[in-house]
Amino acid sequence: MKRHHPLAMLWSLWKMVKNWFAIILFLFVFRQDSESQWLFYGRIAFYVGISIGVISIIWKWFTSRYTADDTAFHIYSGVFNRTRRTIPYTKVQNVNRHTTVFHRLFRVTSIRFETGIKGEDATFQLHVVSLSEAEQLEKVVAGYMAEDAETVEATEEPVTLDVDEPMEEEEAQSEPVIPDKAMSLPAKVKQERVVHYHSTRKDIFKASFTSLSFLVLIPVLATLYSWVKDFFPDEEVTESLLLTWLDSWWIAGLMILVLLIISIALGIVRTFVKYGNFQITSDANRIYITKGMMEQTSFSILKERVQAVKITQSPMKRLLGLAEVELTTAGSLGESEHEVNSLYPFLPVKQAYTMIEEILPSYRVTQEMEKLPRISLWLRLLKPSFFWIVITGLLWYFKPFVLGQKHAWWMISAILLVWIATCRVVDFFHTRYILNQNFIQLRTGALTSTLFISKREKVIEVQITRNVLQRWLGVASIHTVNRAKPVLHHRAHDIPLVMAESFQSWYMGRTQDVQTR
Repeated sequence: MKRHHPLAMLWSLWKMVKNWFAIILFLFVFRQDSESQWLFYGRIAFYVGISIGVISIIWKWFTSRYTADDTAFHIYSGVFNRTRRTIPYTKVQNVNRHTTVFHRLFRVTSIRFETGIKGEDATFQLHVVSLSEAEQLEKVVAGYMAEDAETVEATEEPVTLDVDEPMEEEEAQSEPVIPDKAMSLPAKVKQERVVHYHSTRKDIFKASFTSLSFLVLIPVLATLYSWVKDFFPDEEVTESLLLTWLDSWWIAGLMILVLLIISIALGIVRTFVKYGNFQITSDANRIYITKGMMEQTSFSILKERVQAVKITQSPMKRLLGLAEVELTTAGSLGESEHEVNSLYPFLPVKQAYTMIEEILPSYRVTQEMEKLPRISLWLRLLKPSFFWIVITGLLWYFKPFVLGQKHAWWMISAILLVWIATCRVVDFFHTRYILNQNFIQLRTGALTSTLFISKREKVIEVQITRNVLQRWLGVASIHTVNRAKPVLHHRAHDIPLVMAESFQSWYMGRTQDVQTR
């Protein structure tokens, strides 16, 4: 067994300071000259809390250990109540590495091994670990994942045991305890990686406009204006200065041009920092996604563990012919803000389709899909909107004045009704479906459309529903469920009844793809 990296204590201390940063500013910066009694006791409580936090960090470091043997991770924690968790390598779904500025400064990284169930006990994470140890652990897990991918279920819980007897402590080692048998496993995995995509400056430039990141200056300007108003207590002075600048057309035009240039530059820099050095590679068994300049994030997943693929297009991306490809996996992806399961969010649509088949040879993407029957359009238009009914009732009751109009409430209601009808029409034309051998493809969505692709063996549950209008018009809704965290649900409404029956028969053939016990 070995202890966590000593820098893990500094990392925990840094996170604690960040969580308390607002309180520190309030007590020791904004109110530093205040002699209020409640602030005095507040500072005492802060010192006590910080002291307890520091002692807890040091105590946790001394009492936590881990090791890696032939088949699993073993994590030990606790002093009076000892807890031992065992996570077999074969249960690991995803491996996520995140390198912040802190990690790069000390030439370390963090690594997270995810299983397919919920809860912290299903995860083994090292917040600070040396680069060499992280590489060794990832290779060991990769070997076992590749060896048992087709025979081991992904959702079995790791074992948690309460150990009452005292454990024999050993001195911390500089390198992890990894047996020779485990280190020999990665030789079974093909190490040659194929680069499918690497972001360029042109891609970053296009992404900065597609993501509308140049609008980041708007809240900044609002904050600056608020600060100026605080600096000049008299609002008339602030408004007179602003009107003086805008009174001359060339000054106003120059200000708008300068602000636009600054906004675009900030948007490009922000996109470059977030999506710079974005690379998608794969080998025979795994997919690797890396991104980031200041903070680097990497994500690897076994190809057999991909449950579904989603291709999403927003209105702006649809206008420019771009799309985002997202891999749905059975394991948790860690912190959502890292977006590690997403392929490059600004891929050309045709390149996205080609890349899916390159990365996942067992998947097929069919661009020609079936449309909904015209009767489905009338069904969607005739379906009552309870949202519109409630909003209209509230508008009728309160009758708000808008732009000086006394009867504006019915105009707002009419505009909302037109908007709802337009969205339903657009969703009708976007909805497509097809069953392609052992694959299913569903595309839905009004403003933002999503193309869902999954293999029959990865769909764990299906449902077919029909309301009164659907039974009358001969259509139905289908619902698929895939294993993910959270569970992935996908629906398609108002498809022909013949297609729904074919969908049921198609799913019944799942026994040909999945071995049952």
